[in-house]
Amino acid sequence: MKIAIVEDERLSAEHLAALIAEIEPAAEIVAILDSVAATVAWLRKNEPELIFLDIQLTDGQSFAIFEQIKVDIPVIFTTAYDAYAIQAFKVNSVDYLLKPIRKAELRAGLEKFHRLHFPVHKNLQQLFQTLQRSSQEYKKKFLVQCGEKLYYIETSSIAFAYSLEKSSFLTTFDREVHTVDFSLDQLQELLDPDIFCRINRKMIVNYKAIKSMTAFSRSRIKLELQPAPPKTIDALVSVERTHRFKEWIDK
Repeated sequence: MKIAIVEDERLSAEHLAALIAEIEPAAEIVAILDSVAATVAWLRKNEPELIFLDIQLTDGQSFAIFEQIKVDIPVIFTTAYDAYAIQAFKVNSVDYLLKPIRKAELRAGLEKFHRLHFPVHKNLQQLFQTLQRSSQEYKKKFLVQCGEKLYYIETSSIAFAYSLEKSSFLTTFDREVHTVDFSLDQLQELLDPDIFCRINRKMIVNYKAIKSMTAFSRSRIKLELQPAPPKTIDALVSVERTHRFKEWIDK
């Protein structure tokens, strides 16, 4: 998280920076500014995620910043005066901390910032990923060979895919088994993840092929598939993939 501190008292700025480092070790103080003019000039070229803003600066009140440029960045005000609280909450204010700033109050202000702003950012990221995935074209059919004849099978007809002795196979709901020239890792990228899930190193399943599920040792899940896979292939969700599998099946 990138943070800018606007404070005209150097010791106060250093104290605040030290407290932030204790509470948010991953935070980066990208600027310490001491005036309205310096802050306006800096914000024209930079965009932190959060600003700690003193009200009384060397060249006037920091509210003048908002009169000169548009600031959409969240602000936590830091001041020795409580008379400006109402005015502060009109300009992107997350919190209003009175000096001397106490660690507990600063922590509460940062937690409030995370509650109010980071969930939105996270949801936007998820929306972007969903839109990106929905626009991606997954493979609709596979070219397969039987003897000298070539033909294709629809992806929707595939019940599961598995690897065996360095080869990959597709099994359809009609119990047909076909060899394909793709590794299981490649197949995982080609198949729609809303329909197919990699359950272990050797198997990808279509949710429509799952007949039943049974809790197994070490948090694993045993799947009964229809049609049934070869006896040498175990339809068991591995430990490291169990959480992802539960999320996928519960969509």
